[in-house]
Amino acid sequence: MALQESGEMYLETILILSQKLSGVRSIDVCEEMGYSKPSVSRAVGILKSGGYILVDRDGFITLTDEGRYVAEKTYERHRVLSDFFCSIGVSESRAVDDACKIEHDISDETFEALKRYISAHK
Repeated sequence: MALQESGEMYLETILILSQKLSGVRSIDVCEEMGYSKPSVSRAVGILKSGGYILVDRDGFITLTDEGRYVAEKTYERHRVLSDFFCSIGVSESRAVDDACKIEHDISDETFEALKRYISAHK
């Protein structure tokens, strides 16, 4: 199942919430992302059927290995891009917004080259 940008955003949000909370539920995702319960419920169903998350009988969401891989990859891109943009003088809010847009489209090749460039110029 090919994952769209919105799916990556949900997985990234679940990852971030799981680092803050003892358990993540759909309502936590709603509050964090500012989406309605029906929208999150639909997304959770899609991610579950795609094998990216598991939902237990109490409604707690956990990432599968594949879901964690996608979430961590997306979150790393977000952090590296937003930090880089800030380092070249972009305001933090703009850097975060722009990183969020780019993190889903940048190729692995370009992202790895950017990381090498940043590492070499520290």
